[in-house]
Amino acid sequence: MGSSQFSSSSYNLNWTPEQNKLFENALAIYDKDIPDRWQKIAKVVGGTNEQEVKRQYEILLDDIKRIESGKVPLPKYRRHGGSSRTNGNSNEEER
Repeated sequence: MGSSQFSSSSYNLNWTPEQNKLFENALAIYDKDIPDRWQKIAKVVGGTNEQEVKRQYEILLDDIKRIESGKVPLPKYRRHGGSSRTNGNSNEEER
C-alpha cells in the first residue's frame, strides 16, 4: 500500500510494486480537481489505461474502508529494547 500497506491481495496482481508506488504518488499529485486526472495517472503508471487506474482506485478506497472499520488487523511488530540500547546492542544481547 512501506508506503501504503493496504490489502495487497486486493491490488491488481498484474501491476508491479513499482507501478503501485507510481500510482500512489500520482494520486497525491493529481487530485480530484485536475482535468483528465485518470488519463494523467495512467500515463505516469505506464502499461495501463484510465479504466484500470479507476478500478485500482476503487480497490484502494475499499481497502482503506476495511482498515478503518477494523476488519483488517494491524500488524504485530516485534518490540526491541527501544531507547535502552547501548552500543547498538539490545538488553537481550547484553544478557
